[in-house]
Amino acid sequence: MRCFVGVDLGSTTTKAVVLDEEERLLGRGITNSRSNYDVACAVARSEAFINARFGLLARRLEAHGLRGAALVDLTAALERQFRREQHEVQQRALAASAREEAARTKYAAIAADLVPALDAVLAGMDAEVPALFAAEAARRSDFFRDTATSSFMRHAESLGRAGVRFDTLMTLFDRSIIQVENQALDLSFSANIFPALDRAIAEDPARGEALRGAVGEATRAVAALALEEAGAVGTGYGRSKLPFRKEQIRSEILCHGLGAHWMFPRTATVLDIGGQDTKAIQVDAEGIVTSFQMNDRCAAGCGRYLGYIADEMNLGVHELGPLAQQSSRTVRISSTCTVFAGAELRDRLTLGDRREDVLAGLHRAMILRAMSLLARSGGVNDEFTFTGGVARNPAAVDALRELVRENYGERTINISPDSIYTGAIGAALFARRDADKAVTAA
Repeated sequence: MRCFVGVDLGSTTTKAVVLDEEERLLGRGITNSRSNYDVACAVARSEAFINARFGLLARRLEAHGLRGAALVDLTAALERQFRREQHEVQQRALAASAREEAARTKYAAIAADLVPALDAVLAGMDAEVPALFAAEAARRSDFFRDTATSSFMRHAESLGRAGVRFDTLMTLFDRSIIQVENQALDLSFSANIFPALDRAIAEDPARGEALRGAVGEATRAVAALALEEAGAVGTGYGRSKLPFRKEQIRSEILCHGLGAHWMFPRTATVLDIGGQDTKAIQVDAEGIVTSFQMNDRCAAGCGRYLGYIADEMNLGVHELGPLAQQSSRTVRISSTCTVFAGAELRDRLTLGDRREDVLAGLHRAMILRAMSLLARSGGVNDEFTFTGGVARNPAAVDALRELVRENYGERTINISPDSIYTGAIGAALFARRDADKAVTAA
């Protein structure tokens, strides 16, 4: 099967998608961006192909007559065990790296206490894995780093061993997780799907026959299926660092415009708020960019800004939006400058403002900055599509709807669950079109 890949290397996350020849979305993958861009690109790409194979597996099972809840349950159980296999591969690599780090000469004076303490932390992490991937468990993050950090920190805090400081253990972890993220670990579909199938059978013997039969047969067929990468294009904040040739690179503006048009064909205006910049884009009926504006001077009012606020408040970024939605009034924030955000936040809280109200004000200030870019690009035309990671933030969406209504009246505002993949989708569409041009030229 011929397919086309788009990779969007952002400042915080790297996204990849796979399209088929009919420009249908086969798979999507995401990972946290890191110092080694080649590895980030490879991981996101691999995840997109894994997701594509799970989609193809579901299609095959449906063709076998599996429908509805039975299909969903079986494929969910298999994917859950597959993710557990991936997690354990990374956790073993983390343990090996941490033990190697602990054996360094600089820790020789405390080795007698450090090694048993580290072993206890790692054993605690291993013991948690079954619960993390239990059928009823809610997945807290898409990234191994987030899950591992939370688990390691919790066990390190509760250990309380004499002679071993918490910060020493966390230094070991920080050095080790970077090494794990930059290793080329085999997290592929073919390497992990069959151990996952065995686990799924062991977990639910009642469904063992179905898993060994139709599911096992379909799994083997999908694992053996050749997915030919007929073209690839890269984009994003770090696009110049992608392991692609110059002609395989496209600007974020063009990719977000085309990707938004693919998602919502009537799109006329696009707002993308990513980790490091904000882009206001106008497109024509074919998804071709006609004008744009972007903040290219600093990360004010972008995902980095929200990340800084989250750190200041000791919260996860995903918690900010829901908290802001609980506000009873919106506190006016005078600046969205990341440098001064912490000081203004602390001042407001000291004055007695509720954090929910302050967060509501911060979100409104961020969207006000985006509105000025939209105005300079040509305004908000119907239909309007919001893309990027911040489109997942419900308070940002609420503020955007309110401000668009105030300034432009009623507009159709599109937000896709795949909004974070918009740039990667646009890149894959360019890859598909480049392949057509190459055939025509030949």
